[in-house]
Formats: sequence, structure tokens, C-alpha cells
Amino acid sequence: MHLAIVFLFGIATWLNPLYFGPTPSVIACLIALACTAILMAGYQWVPDQLGRRNLTATLVSAWLFAALVSSVMGLLQYFGVASVADGWVSSAALGDAYGNLRQRNQFASLINIGLVAVLWSVAQQHTLAQSKWLPIGAVASAYLLALANAASTSRTGLAQLAMLTTFVLVWSHRYSPDIRQNIRRILIVAVFTYVLGALLFPGMIGSDIASTGILSRLRQSDSASVCSSRITLWSNVLQLIAQKPWTGWGWGELDYAHFITLYPGVRFCDILDNAHNLPLHLAVELGVPISMAFCTLCIGWVLRAKPWRETNTTRQMAWGILAVIGLHSLLEYPLWYGPFQLAVVLALWMLQTTPEVSACQVSKRLIAPVLNALVAAVLLAFCAFAAWDYWRISQVYTAPERRHSSYREDTLAKVSSSWLFQNQVQFAELVTTDLTSTNAAHVRQLALALLHFSPEPRVIEAVIESAVMLGQDDEALYFLQRYKAAFPEAHAAWAASSARYKVP
Repeated sequence: MHLAIVFLFGIATWLNPLYFGPTPSVIACLIALACTAILMAGYQWVPDQLGRRNLTATLVSAWLFAALVSSVMGLLQYFGVASVADGWVSSAALGDAYGNLRQRNQFASLINIGLVAVLWSVAQQHTLAQSKWLPIGAVASAYLLALANAASTSRTGLAQLAMLTTFVLVWSHRYSPDIRQNIRRILIVAVFTYVLGALLFPGMIGSDIASTGILSRLRQSDSASVCSSRITLWSNVLQLIAQKPWTGWGWGELDYAHFITLYPGVRFCDILDNAHNLPLHLAVELGVPISMAFCTLCIGWVLRAKPWRETNTTRQMAWGILAVIGLHSLLEYPLWYGPFQLAVVLALWMLQTTPEVSACQVSKRLIAPVLNALVAAVLLAFCAFAAWDYWRISQVYTAPERRHSSYREDTLAKVSSSWLFQNQVQFAELVTTDLTSTNAAHVRQLALALLHFSPEPRVIEAVIESAVMLGQDDEALYFLQRYKAAFPEAHAAWAASSARYKVP
């Protein structure tokens, strides 16, 4: 029963179709945290070796199932027929594929985690019950996963596939001849199917390779002259690091730092709440010393562990998952999302609890069962409270006729006591409050605080307009200059239409 619950929560973190409210990623994080609590609670009843092996197999099955279902979702989205599963599959434009993760690189990372799970299943043939259908099922799974990876048109997904292929070829020399042959067959199927999909898919949706698909994305300009490119983004982040190299701007302050900084060159043309590179993000928000310490510890740990010499298949799988998410973390920020956080925790758990040699005895648990259960209970209680609190504040962002009956009147006042989502409540208050001479001071204070939460046009406009109304022209000019630099189109539209707008 416990393993069934683990499986259900394991797939829910990836397949959850329910997204609502101002911060949809909260839902996935809470599901992942609840899954962690359930694992902790049940861990004390897992018999040492056999039970741990069954738990690992359940987790791998959940990853593979989620990846295969997401592959089907992604292909439905890519070919414009996702409406057949309306309510269960997120809508997407023709030619886009991202499952219910709503982002192509996250989708590609899940697909490659699924490929790792397939390879582990084949490598475990000497410990799993023998089945003539296992190689056939593995090849079919690899075929579907590769098609979905190609449909994602994710450059990160392509790089992950190349990396995993290299890793597995290195590890496969330690397998028996039969397993090595099956592993290589799966890799050949995955690579050739990916290439086939990349070449054929654009034409199947009425487009062409030159304008759609992975080949066009590989040719896309990513130079510093393009405001939306990663090179521009990283260039801006490096300039921010240079301003505060020792202590950083503070955790969660990158978007504010990006907004208030006037760059001498090209500016990244969007709200920048993550550096799209984990070491850079740590450096810009916490300082270069902390970032260097983190990188040194990670590199030292990997060099000491020598994953390229790994012989245990479960540990190889754990390293493969960490490598997929690690590569993704150098280009984006998957660790800000619950499913990837949980995957990293579970991969580390597998490395900790799986012996380096299968004949070794598994060590005793490091955490006492009572403490395990207590922490799990606290986590579950927190998840329940956070879910309730998030549902409450989401009522403000819901059309009045769709709100719960107890929140249809005086909604903002009823949710203003939220402990966990005060920023979202204050944002709702700001955008629903009409600026007057009476409340100008309050609006200004509220808007200035919210610049650290979401420095978007509506918040910036409230800062400028309230400052003008209060006669604080220098402050209004300060933020006006940054508004024009950060959002030139929004600024032009606001300046042309705002009755309150006056150049200080």
C-alpha cells in the first residue's frame, strides 16, 4: 500500500494538470513536499535490502510512467490535438510540446530522466524477474521518449541525450554481454529516432526544418546583440555581480537588481528573476565566495566519488539523473520547481543507501524511526496548511462568480492575514486600488515593497504616480528612467494614456 501511494505521488509531481492562482508552481512544490513526507514516514517500515530495492523500483517506475505519459501529452500538443484530453493536458500552440510542465526544457529533462529509467530497467535484468518482453518494452519506451524529445525542440534536451549516451557507453563496458547489447540497442533506437523526428516533424505540421524544429533553434542567433539571448542575460548578471561581488544583492533580489540597474550595453528585455545558471545565480544573490564554495564542494564530491568508475546500476542511474538536472541547471533553473527538487533528493538518497558493490550489506538507517515519523508529520501538516492558505489567497485572483461562497464579498480583507503568501495578497491590493491623494502614501509604500517581489509595469507605474502625487519628483524621475529602459513599449503606452503622468 505504501509503495502504491509513493507511485501515485511520484507521478503526480510531473503530471499534475491543476494550476491556479498567482503562483502556479506552488502546487507542484507542495505535491513534491508531500511525497517527501510520505517517503520519510514509510521508510521506517522498509526491510533493509529487499524493501529498499522495491522502493527504488517503485520510484523508477513512477519516473518512467510520468515520462511516457508526458511524451504522449507532448506529441498531442505538438500536432495540435491536445484538446482530445482537455482538462488533463495543458493547451499549447501547434509545434510546441511541454506536457503539463509548461516549459520545453523541463519537459525534455523529464523525458531524459525517463530514458535513464529505461536503461536502469534493462541493466537490472540480472536482479529482476526475467521477461522476454522487457527488451521489447524498453525499446518501445525509448522510441516514444526520443520522439517526444525531438518534438520539444529543446537544445538542452539534445545536449542531455548526448551526455547520457556518452555516460552509458562508458558504464556499459562493465555489463554482461547480453545486457550491454540491449543497452546499446536502446541507445541506437533513441538517437536515430530523435534524428528522424527532428527531420520529419516540422513537415508534418505544415512547416519546414529551416524555420521550425531543433535545427532552426540551433541556428538561432544567441549573440549579445539579441536582448532575449542567454549571452545578454549572463552579461547583465555579470555586471550585477561586479557591483556587489562579496555579499550579493540578497536572496530573491535579482529581479529588483536587474530593474534598477541601467546597463551600458544591451539589456535583457524581460523581468529577470533567475540567472539561468546556478553558480551565477548564487554569486549574484549571495556573493561570489558562497558560489565558489558551493562549486568547490560539488566538484570535490564528484571527483572523490568517481561516478565514471561506478559499477552499481542503481548508483549509475542516480548519477545520470543528477547529471541531467545538473546540466539543465547550468542553462536554466529546474531546482526552483518541486518535481526536480524531489528528483535530486531521491537521487542523493539512492547514492547514500545503495552499496557500491551489490554484495555489501546495506548500512543501518541514519535517522531514528520516531524522528523520521515526526518530521514527516510536520511536513504533511505544513503542506496541508500551505495548500489551504494558497487556495484562500487565490480567491482574489478568481472571477467573483467563481469564488467560493464564503469569499465572494470582502475577499481581500478576508485573505489579508495570509502567513505564507503576503506578497501575492499585497500585489492584489495594489492593482485593485485606485490612487487618490488620500491613499497616495500607502500606495507608494506598498508599490516600493512590491518592486522586490515583481518589478513589472503595473507596480512601477504605481510607484511613479504616487511619488508625483506626493511631490517627490526626484524619486519619480529615478524610477521613470528605469521604467523606460526596462519596458520601453509599456512605458510609451502608459505615458500616452495616463491622465496622471507628468514629467517631473
